[in-house]
Amino acid sequence: MTPSQPSSPQTSSTQPASETPGSAPDFAALWASARQLYPIYMELAREFVIDTTACDDLENGVDSPSRESVEQAQQWLNDMDDRVQVHQLRQFLQTSSLVEPAGLIALLQHFLARTDRTDAARDKIDFLLVQYFSQSAPTDLSDDEADNSYIAQSLQPILGPVELKAPVWLNALDRVLESARRCHSLDELLHGGVLEQGRKAKAQAGDLFYLPIALVAFTRFGYLMRRVFFRLMLADLNDILDGLTELEEKGVETIDCRRAQFSAQEPIIRLRMICQSWKVMFQAEYSSGQPLRMLVDLRASVDAALGRGVKNEAGKAAQPAAPKATAKAVPAKAAPANATPVKATAKPRAAAAAAGAAGSKSASSSAAPQAAVEPSSNFAAANDDAPEFEVASSPEEWNPDADSQPGKKK
Repeated sequence: MTPSQPSSPQTSSTQPASETPGSAPDFAALWASARQLYPIYMELAREFVIDTTACDDLENGVDSPSRESVEQAQQWLNDMDDRVQVHQLRQFLQTSSLVEPAGLIALLQHFLARTDRTDAARDKIDFLLVQYFSQSAPTDLSDDEADNSYIAQSLQPILGPVELKAPVWLNALDRVLESARRCHSLDELLHGGVLEQGRKAKAQAGDLFYLPIALVAFTRFGYLMRRVFFRLMLADLNDILDGLTELEEKGVETIDCRRAQFSAQEPIIRLRMICQSWKVMFQAEYSSGQPLRMLVDLRASVDAALGRGVKNEAGKAAQPAAPKATAKAVPAKAAPANATPVKATAKPRAAAAAAGAAGSKSASSSAAPQAAVEPSSNFAAANDDAPEFEVASSPEEWNPDADSQPGKKK
């Protein structure tokens, strides 16, 4: 898997025309870009409560700034870059309607023009490229059609023409993709080492990551990995719902879900509501870390209650577990019609995501509740997880092949 790196890496040709190596900066172009990025960064600061002072000339929309003003604006943007974390940028761009494709291009050109190539900057560029391509690709694009040639053409507004001859070390990405496609559950994907192989390939690329053909290859990799991720996540949710139905038919009303951070006697009716709202939340809100672990553990809890083989975190099959004693058995019959409704107590962001999606034209016809139901513990994504996947917002019905292309139609 280790990339074979040349002793002297080639220079990337991704700098925008305003900062071509060896040429004087185009201050008019830099100022135009700064004005386009400024409202995005200010909104990021407001959403994540980042304490920052306004850049006066950008705030006032000065048309003909001095050179000093342009340099101050660039420094302000660079300072904000250092303060905005990768997970915050991901979450913001997938839940905000503020950023159009032109804004994504401006963000990408801004990051690609920076000379300090940190891991955080690399991860932001990686996400932004996948996000831009996902929004521009048709919803019925097949995996085979999403080759380097197609993606390079889509990224031409950012990278320009790209030489498609890929170095051998990029073949490692195809091997990781094949491993991901062989996964049968989200648990296997998250804990089977596949994600770690993808991260390692990106980290080991070093400065070669910025070669135009490498940027194209990593964009394809991220886009296709998203598809694998969504298919497995949807399959897990459907398996959980089918398992809950089977338990209800056996007269079981509650099951032990402590491993998923719920209670020892969690009502099945409540679990069903949670899963339905997750179907909305996972496409409308940044979703990784804690919520995904809960989804994996909830499936394991349902499997245990059904006496199926349970998998541990390493993905190894364990002995079948009998239904937990805390699962209350009752004579086989439908759940009582007068059952007390479960109160939706979602945290503001999860509730807003689910309610927003449920309020859309297509989501309103689904079975999802108006708000996500919060479990008994912290439901927010762990901020220090540096997650590999992010979920794009979409007002349409959840199509696992289309989720990574939010709102895009052919």
